[in-house]
Amino acid sequence: MIEYPESIRENVLYDVAKKMVAAAVTAPKASGKDKVVAAIVWGDEKDAVAEKMKLLCKEYDEPFIGRDAACLDSCTYAVLIGVRSAPFGLDNCSMCGFKTCGEMRKSGAGCALNITDLGIAIGSAVSIAADNRIDNRVMYSVGKAVSQMEIFPKDVRVCYGIPLSISSKNPFFDRGAGAVLL
Repeated sequence: MIEYPESIRENVLYDVAKKMVAAAVTAPKASGKDKVVAAIVWGDEKDAVAEKMKLLCKEYDEPFIGRDAACLDSCTYAVLIGVRSAPFGLDNCSMCGFKTCGEMRKSGAGCALNITDLGIAIGSAVSIAADNRIDNRVMYSVGKAVSQMEIFPKDVRVCYGIPLSISSKNPFFDRGAGAVLL
């Protein structure tokens, strides 16, 4: 029996996406409090996210969102990672810029510890992709669309998307002359 990349690509991508979600969920968290939410999106739901991104590109007049939507269109799977917006209740922390968690919550700001946990979870996830030589890129634009689509629970205000690809050239970098690179 012989298998070529075309016949194994989707299975490998899905397996790595599952490992990325596991890595995000098991990543170290501040005080061991788990507020990270992760999922894999594909099929019609992934296509809906890409369509939402195209609308946001026009609404915000931000060409990079349209470029990222084309990248999402070109892949089968993306990993979504977000964090619940819930302060830790440490009244002497003030890492968010407010004196207390109550002040932070009243202002609508985000907890610095939650955002740090999100960054660690994303780093853990993309390290799995890198270890498996899967092309990927962390995209704010995917997360922006997801945050407006009720895909995650309402208390997830900050999230990112990580499209995945197996190809001879990473489609998420060097995306054309004059492209806005973040």
